[in-house]
Order: sequence, then structure tokens, then C-alpha cells
Amino acid sequence: MAGSIYTPIPLAIGNILKDVLTGKIGLPDLQRPFVWKNDKVRDLLDSMLKGYPIGYIMLWEAPGDTDDKTAFIGTGEKAYKAPKELVIDGQQRLTALLSVFYGEKVKDKSYRERIIRIAYDPVERVFKNADAATDKDPRYVSSVTEVFQADRDKTYYDYLDAFYEKINESNAKKGEEPITNEEKYAIRRGFDDLLALENYITPTLSITSQADEEMVADIFVRVNSKGQALGQDDFIMTLLSVYEPEMRERIETFCANSHVAAQGTSYNPLIKVSPTHIIRATVGLGFKRGRLRYAYQIMRGRDLKTKETSAKTRSENFVKFGDALDKVLDLNNWHAYINILAQAGYISATQVTSANALFFCYAFYLIGKYEFKMEALPLQKLTRRWFYASALTAFYVGSFESDFERQLNDVSALSTADEYVAYFEREIGAMLTDDYFRVTLPLNYDANEATGPSWQGFVAAQVVLGVKVLFSTAPLAQLLTMGSSGKKNALDKHHLFPDHYLKEQGYFSNRSSRANFTYLDYQNNIYIQDDAPADYVPRYREALGEDEFKRCCREHALPEGFESMDYEEFLAQRRVLMAQLVKDGFEKL
Repeated sequence: MAGSIYTPIPLAIGNILKDVLTGKIGLPDLQRPFVWKNDKVRDLLDSMLKGYPIGYIMLWEAPGDTDDKTAFIGTGEKAYKAPKELVIDGQQRLTALLSVFYGEKVKDKSYRERIIRIAYDPVERVFKNADAATDKDPRYVSSVTEVFQADRDKTYYDYLDAFYEKINESNAKKGEEPITNEEKYAIRRGFDDLLALENYITPTLSITSQADEEMVADIFVRVNSKGQALGQDDFIMTLLSVYEPEMRERIETFCANSHVAAQGTSYNPLIKVSPTHIIRATVGLGFKRGRLRYAYQIMRGRDLKTKETSAKTRSENFVKFGDALDKVLDLNNWHAYINILAQAGYISATQVTSANALFFCYAFYLIGKYEFKMEALPLQKLTRRWFYASALTAFYVGSFESDFERQLNDVSALSTADEYVAYFEREIGAMLTDDYFRVTLPLNYDANEATGPSWQGFVAAQVVLGVKVLFSTAPLAQLLTMGSSGKKNALDKHHLFPDHYLKEQGYFSNRSSRANFTYLDYQNNIYIQDDAPADYVPRYREALGEDEFKRCCREHALPEGFESMDYEEFLAQRRVLMAQLVKDGFEKL
């Protein structure tokens, strides 16, 4: 077809997998989390065995100037120094099949290695997730990988004989006859059909290297029956696999370590890091760009000013990217920043409602440190104030890339640390106005459920102000970061006016207002249960004493005498007090 940017090619799955193993085809998912559960792998094999379609495989021709690279993708060295084509659509399918056919380990969402085991009954032609039951059942192969391996080792017929013998031994124990030749034939046909899955033909689209990422993404959506979007990070991590595998490995390691508690790693209490987070911060720091698509263009070698693409520019871009990446992945920088967020009252993953806010603010923290040479204490103050303000107002939600890029452009025009501080103080002042605390924020506390940026900002303010848990002497911060026995949290969200009471009073539609929530330790939550405030508050007032009880009310933005108030009046007054407490917390920063 004249002018076509792709070629449709029917390819056997086995040949595609062999090209992955030799490195001719790059399959980046071998290093990235494999998100499929075994059920989905089982269903994939079942569809193939029945001859059902399993979708397209989309390959993207690698740039022609990679012959001097030694960027193996996958595990072990490859026959090809760099892949000739990259898998864009079908990465999870091919990763699943490579694992099942060749016994390759995959990484789960926490980056721990695991083996996919799918059991198979060759007579009934049924696949099951391997477990203790299938391991004990002589009709099942405990893992289909064994069959494919026996075929590659040319021990297939020995494997068949051993399988027949296993069934005969089981029959003998049950007092049954050995299997007949006809039954052996049925078993062999079932195994032959399993091995024939390597010959399964799948439609493949081979896209030329001249196609840019927007074209490839558009093709992906048009041929994908589920209309799933192809993210920019898919392109970015694929290109890193080709051009700078060491950088890719560092990013993946940082992300993996953020999932598992261990000293001296990127683990933190706030967020499980993804490669996209790291790339956003790195491109923002190094190139002053806020849109993720620029990362792809940078790695392809585009000069963002002249719009020209070349190998020379790509090399220069990767040097710049690498310098910024060093700063982003520096554990001293990372943990210093996490500690600053704790100073701003954000100490638990439940409080982080926007990962973008966390990493955009990290980029600005690093810009302040390295480009404006700010002293530690002023930088800490500015960072915690800006993060608090941006998180509270959900600033980096919606058109977050545009907002981030605007700020990066503005910052690029500044010359001194004083100008840098003044710029963000103006941004904060424009957001956290008197009207915001007097009108906007109280209205936010009228929404349902104790979730979202405004609620988490209230909790952060309580942490900053050193608040104790309601009706307790334990600091809120202490219980917010710890658990109790098992999986039970140390804190529960409690309805100050319990649901049951509100239903009885006819307030069903308003019972979940944010202004009706507070944190209690779970023992007190159980103790109060569905009691009305007029019933449980006097018990705590007497136990705590008047001064301590009033302290509790102030710290939790509870109006005086709330236990005797009409519910709607309580909500109206508490919303105002909550907003004031948030303002007090911010001013302390």
C-alpha cells in the first residue's frame, strides 16, 4: 500500500518469542511489573488452544542508528546488540507466553520475581492455575513449561512415558486397570496440541521507525478492541531500554525499592514510586518541561527549540537527562524531601491524594537547591509551604501538565533565590486568600465522606499543630503512622453524629458530611458505637476533666456544646472551625 507506515504480517507466536530471546525483538516488560494474574494467563492459553483470536501484536521498528548500542532488553546477553523492533502492543501477552513456554520469571507489582505455573489436563484439554490439588492429580501436568522444555531437550517421548506411568501408579493404588493404548493416544494428542501453540498465528503490525509516537498511539487505539490508551511512559521506557538501559535499570530499581521497607533505599511512607513519576521530575528539573510527551521527544533526539531531531542531539539530551536523573534518584535528596513533607503534616500514604503534586514539588525542591543554591532552612520552609498549599487546593489536578509547565517557564526567567522564593509566595498568596479560608474551604467540608485534598489538609494541619487523638492522650501523628494487631489500623474515622442516630433523626442524606468526621483510636470508636453525642460526650467530659475536654474540642474544630446542637447547626459551625484550623496549621509552616 503506497504511503503506508505499517506492514501487516501473520507471525507464529513461537517465532516471535524466539526473536525476543535472541534480542531481535525488544520486550521491555521483562523488566517491568507483570500485572496479569494467573487466571488471565490461563484464559490466554485456553483461547489459543481453541483457535480463538487473541488480538494484534504491534511492533515498532527501532531507529536505524542503534547498531553501535549494546542495549540488551530482557535477561542475559542476546545475539542482537540492539533490538530491530520494539513491542508496543502485546507486551503482557508475550511476557506471559515467554514465561509459560520458557520458564522465564516475571516481576509482580511489587517487583518481586515469581514463576507462572499453569497446569494442564491433556485429555480434557483444560488449563488450571497450578496448586496443591493439580500437583497431586496425575491427570494434570503441574506446569506446562515442563512439556515445552522436554520438547526442546528432545526428551518429549520420555516425558510421555513418565506421564503414562504416573497415571498407572495412581490407578493401581485405586485398584483400577492401567490406561489403554487408546487413552495413551488421547494424552499424546492433547500434548501435541499444546506444543502446537508455538505455531499459533497472530496478526502482527510492523510499524516503520518513521512513525512518531502520536501516530503509533493512534494506531494502537484504533486496532485495540478495548480502546485502551497507550501511555507516553510506554514509549519512554521502551526507548530507555534501547538507548540507556543503565538509566532504565536505575529507575526501575528506585521504584522497586520504594515498595518494600528497607534501610538505605527509596522506601518511604507516602508513595510507591512509578517510572512515570521519576521521568516527570527529571524532565522538569533538567529541561524545564512539564508535559510527559517531551520526554519521548528528548529521548528520540529532538531539539525542543529548533524541533530538529538528530543522533547528536539525542546524545546531548541523554547527558542532560542523566545529570538530572542523578539528582532525582539521590537518596539524600529524596529522604530530605520526604522529611520536609512530614514537617508539612503529610506522614501517611492515605494523605497523598495527588502523586503529581508530590513529584512536581520535588522537582521544584531540586531546582531551588541546585539552580538557585538556596540554603537548607529557607528551602525547607518554601517547599513545605508550597506542597501544603498545592495539595490542599488540588492545584496539580486537571490541567496539571499545563500548570507545571507554566511554572517551569516562569522559574526559568528568574535569577536569584530571593526571586524564586517571592515567585512561589505569590503563587501561594493567590491560592490561599482570605476568601478561600472564609468561603471556599468551609464549603469543601460540606461534601460527602472524609476523603479528598481538603480533608487530608485538615489532618495535615492537625499533625503540624501537634494535635492529640480525640478523647485520647496519644498524638495523632503517632497513630496515623502505625498499625495495631493484624491489618487493623490504629485509627478509625468516626462519625461525631453516628449514622444510626442520624437516620433516627431523619438526617439520612447529610450523614456523611466531611464536617461530621474525626479520627478516633479504634478502641474508643468501638466504645462509642452508635451513641448520640448527648450520650457519649458527658462520659468523656467527666473522665478528661473540663480543661482537657476543651483542649480536645479546640484541636478537633468542635464547637463548644456541640453535643447538644442541632445537626445542621453543628455542621455549619464546624466547617468554619475546620477551615480556621487549616489556616492555623499553614501559618505555623
